[in-house]
Amino acid sequence: MTDRTESVESMEQLATVWRAMVLDRDTEADVRDLPGIAVRWADSQFSFWNCLTLTEADADSALLGQRLSEAADIMRAKERPGFLWLFEDLLDDEARAGFRAAAEKAGLEYAFPGTGMAGDFLPVPDPSHPDLTFVRVTTDEQLEAYADLNSRAYGFPLEDGRAGLVGSALWKSDVHAYLGVRDGVAVTCAATVAANGCLFVVLVATDPAWERRGYGEAVTRKALHEGARATGLTRATLHATEAGAPVYPRIGFKPNSPIHFYGLRG
Repeated sequence: MTDRTESVESMEQLATVWRAMVLDRDTEADVRDLPGIAVRWADSQFSFWNCLTLTEADADSALLGQRLSEAADIMRAKERPGFLWLFEDLLDDEARAGFRAAAEKAGLEYAFPGTGMAGDFLPVPDPSHPDLTFVRVTTDEQLEAYADLNSRAYGFPLEDGRAGLVGSALWKSDVHAYLGVRDGVAVTCAATVAANGCLFVVLVATDPAWERRGYGEAVTRKALHEGARATGLTRATLHATEAGAPVYPRIGFKPNSPIHFYGLRG
């Protein structure tokens, strides 16, 4: 694949997976494919489920400015905050050089960076870690533990993470979600879900008190191993945070488009 093709794939994976995740939270959620903008907005306390992304490849500066203004207007109409995901490599060279100023002009505020990644490397061996036992999420109690790990890792209140996951049938069946358990306590988690012929890695987190022990890599390998074993898929994609990005090339992922997360300026 070319870099642009992988960037398009990365954006489309987000739109596909987030459609399922958002509708899982609320069957009446705002899920629309507008010209140039994919809306995936549950108006959830868990702000990751409130998502917009720009979808046009090779957008120039004028089109980018228009879409950013439209996206900001959509976000202002919502009750709860969320994020615009901007895939940098979908923009043409001029737009790429000026997207930060264009976002500011539209009333958006930079939140944090990310990176799209993908690779054809599945299956991976069934992993092990001397500290961990891996447990698939099949109960609401386990799903609450999964939510709490994400809240601690990303700085959300516990109730916000639980609002995003607890009670989900999707996460207890179609998603291959795993906890890494140490001495009876969940300390790390990762999940994969099939989408458009790939496994998509979603909501990887490690309790900050247990970082830098290889736990996140191990549980991600477990989710990939089990997802590939169940589906037969050989390609995987993900969107990494800055903190998590160094982990994934060790598994087999290669970076593609930088991603920039924006919220509304307060």
